Amino acid sequence: MKIQGPNHSNFNPYQKQINKQAEIKSQLTKREDQLHISDKAKALQDIDKPSFVRQKKVAQIKQAVQSGEYTVDAKETAKKMLDFWNNKI
Repeated sequence: MKIQGPNHSNFNPYQKQINKQAEIKSQLTKREDQLHISDKAKALQDIDKPSFVRQKKVAQIKQAVQSGEYTVDAKETAKKMLDFWNNKI
């Protein structure tokens, strides 16, 4: 049996650490991204959906605009705009 000194060509004292790092890296690359939406977040998304009454009103306005029957009261619009901006300040 031949005994060789510490300069043996197949001996690497850091091999375990290198293998461990490679294993961790391979585990990280195998993971898939996941997304979980809570029930509360789903409920908040549903709030943004318009109600049936609102959809009906919008449909009526669209029909009036397309038929040319929709008129806008300029004074009332200006009054509401002023009220809005005066309340912001």
